[in-house]
Amino acid sequence: MSEKAAAGSHWAAHRERGSFALMKLTAWAVRLLGRRTMAPLLYLIVLYFYLFNRSARQSAWQYQQNLATYSSRADLAPGWRSVYHQFMAFTDALLDKLDVWGGRLALDRLVLHDSANLHADLKAPRGQLLVGSHLGNLEICRALAEMGRKVKMNVLVHTRHAEQFNRLLDESGANNLRLIQVSDLDPAIMMELSHRLDQGEWLAIAGDRVPLQGARIATANFLGQPAAFPQGPWLLAGLLQCPANLLFCLKHAGQFHVHLEPFADRVEWRRGQRDAVVQAWVQRYADRLAARCLEAPLQWFNFYPFWNTHEQR
Repeated sequence: MSEKAAAGSHWAAHRERGSFALMKLTAWAVRLLGRRTMAPLLYLIVLYFYLFNRSARQSAWQYQQNLATYSSRADLAPGWRSVYHQFMAFTDALLDKLDVWGGRLALDRLVLHDSANLHADLKAPRGQLLVGSHLGNLEICRALAEMGRKVKMNVLVHTRHAEQFNRLLDESGANNLRLIQVSDLDPAIMMELSHRLDQGEWLAIAGDRVPLQGARIATANFLGQPAAFPQGPWLLAGLLQCPANLLFCLKHAGQFHVHLEPFADRVEWRRGQRDAVVQAWVQRYADRLAARCLEAPLQWFNFYPFWNTHEQR
């Protein structure tokens, strides 16, 4: 894929330029004015985004159409109201994100679903990898870390502004949450991640977002259509020799339902088998993500042409 094509279609091109400045301004305004005062302004901003970002609208429409066809549920078929409601859900998630960063999320609003008692492993001497998604709110992992067990959570991201976001987190009081930029898995980054695991810290990464440059991808069937997914989470689990479990946080009736699922005790491969092994884990992940999308159809927050990227690589 050419650099020009990548810049025109990839999610990073839509979000990278102003994301840090907008988040910093919004965080400052929320601290100064409060969530209730800021909420109408954010809804107006997202309304503008909805009206004038045709690509984002089309992407949400495509997602809803694929979900309806995949599930054979006519009630999930897209319309202008359902697409707008998905944008509104995104606004609500932004406000929740700021509450999490500022330590204003009451733990009694969290409902933990953890049949395998993975949460107890937060006390283990060595950390693990949590693979989340852009379905729901991945930032809830910070609150998860504070549910009776203090542990440092490192969220692995592809933004170039990780250090700036970390300063913003410090200002917001999020002492147990750090962002680490991992677009390039060079030896220095791998050593740092291994050290953090050995210190008992946990890593969290989204399994549904492909980096712009130098990405290793695998194509999986997702909601009935081929889509590109990153190999990164499963390569990390194999190279760091740590378990990779799933984390989903879905909001229902004002409560955050945190789902911890056992997934991969270990990811390992023999010579020449790595791509096939990683491909199998990517498809398993895509299948679980599809099932969770049916539980919270409007909480999918990938507003870019998700199903088109596989054709360009």
